[in-house]
Amino acid sequence: MKIGTSDNAGFTLVEIMIVVGIIGLLTLIAIQNFLRARNTAQRNACLSNLRQSDAGKQQWAIENRKPNTASPTVDEVQLYIKNEKFPTCPAGGTYTVATVNTDPVCSQSATGHELSAP
Repeated sequence: MKIGTSDNAGFTLVEIMIVVGIIGLLTLIAIQNFLRARNTAQRNACLSNLRQSDAGKQQWAIENRKPNTASPTVDEVQLYIKNEKFPTCPAGGTYTVATVNTDPVCSQSATGHELSAP
């Protein structure tokens, strides 16, 4: 008995194009998820930095007996933050300390980098 074998071993062009298309689609989905995860991580880190700077500002006001309308400088606030280093926004934004009774603000607030009232 002879088993039918073909001399045309391999994949056709259509099969290869389908596989490449599927790999491309999976890559597109993975890249979108990676970008979303990176943006979320940057936003969460920025919010943590804003909370740290607000806590440092509040501590500065208490220790120096300043009113709620006082506006500390970055140098004064960073003394009350761990390692005495004022944090920076991971997304490239800049922080504004403002007065004691207002929350610090990030220039990236349009993308969710802002403290919300509890």
